[in-house]
Amino acid sequence: MSLDNSTERQALKYSAPPQPQAEDTTPVQRPGFMDRLPISGRTRKIVEWLSVAAAVYILITAVSVIGSGFGAATGGQAEEIFAFAQNPVIGLVIGILATVLTQSSSTTTSIVVGMVAGGLPLTTAIPILMGANVGTTMTSTLVSLGAAGDRNQFRRAFSAASVHDMYNLLSVAIFFPLEWAFGILEHVGTWFASITTGSDGGIIAAIFTGVGNAVTALTDPGADMVEAGALAVLPPVWAGVAMIVIGVALILLVIRFISNMLKVLLVGNVEKTFHKAIGRGPISGIFSGLLITVMVQSSSTTTSLAVPLAASGKFSLWQIYPFTVGANVGTTMTAVIAAFGFSGGEATAAMTAAAVHLFYNIFSALVIFLVPFLRPLPIIGATWLGNLGAQNKLYVVAWLAGLFVVLPGLIIGITALL
Repeated sequence: MSLDNSTERQALKYSAPPQPQAEDTTPVQRPGFMDRLPISGRTRKIVEWLSVAAAVYILITAVSVIGSGFGAATGGQAEEIFAFAQNPVIGLVIGILATVLTQSSSTTTSIVVGMVAGGLPLTTAIPILMGANVGTTMTSTLVSLGAAGDRNQFRRAFSAASVHDMYNLLSVAIFFPLEWAFGILEHVGTWFASITTGSDGGIIAAIFTGVGNAVTALTDPGADMVEAGALAVLPPVWAGVAMIVIGVALILLVIRFISNMLKVLLVGNVEKTFHKAIGRGPISGIFSGLLITVMVQSSSTTTSLAVPLAASGKFSLWQIYPFTVGANVGTTMTAVIAAFGFSGGEATAAMTAAAVHLFYNIFSALVIFLVPFLRPLPIIGATWLGNLGAQNKLYVVAWLAGLFVVLPGLIIGITALL
């Protein structure tokens, strides 16, 4: 695929109407136990929506459990215990590796929100949140391997997957040093939390606080039950560790369940939104990526939707690019929802962490898309990488291993020596 960086050429690529799409008749798989329920029709829909609501309840409860468990496990000494992660570079690597392991940035950011509420310093959490953006890009790269049998299709698929990598790496390259030097995201996150949870935030804070109090009133009994059970059989520190493990396990399970169920319930709307919006310009692409990610609660799912269409040649890389940017912003909603699981000072800390993740992705989209010489850089990098991958699949292996294993390991090793 040739790349023309002129404004006119980009506009033509954006405005080109998408080709008609063949209807996807592949059945969407529900979680196994849902298929075994002896119900159908409208009753099944109601039960499925109620199951999503129950899963969201469990998600918020699990984040609250992590917050309480982290506070108990660290004994109020989180800053000292996590001194090794006070180096922002280490925090960034932790975020990348944690998300690679869980294959869900929503899981990583939800856990971080709970840990901040439990005492983790915000300055330690911010690089981890940045790293989560990079780690989540591995999923779409793995999806692109499905087109490995055809060189041209794989070139387009791997380029479409890699544009997410390149965009997030560029975001980190811009905002990581700025945050290290000036604390921009920390200031903005603190401001946002003050107007939504603080005592001087006026009507906005009153609304958010009211919602938060109502949510915590519902979720606290479950969190308290887990805490009481752990403390009854274990010493405080080990009880805290057990609560963290339980909370993380619950988050891993329910986020996957929510994503799968919402894909089942909203499959028609998701497909319509995708095909109507993508290819109609960068703004439409960003908002469609944001909307679909909020709908399915998984940026990995959203970006993976785009890879097969890029492989077929139905959409260009310039059309896929803004869609993945919107997915980055949409995935921040999970952390914001998780922040409602706390009240008082914990709520302020949790919302600050969630707001940092939200504004990091908003600022990244604004800066990279509004600065002309930055906008094409992810496309250029992804095109180059796609061409290499099409020539030899070993380049794909080297890219995945280098970005997600070797580079983090080298950074940790060099930092330890210094």
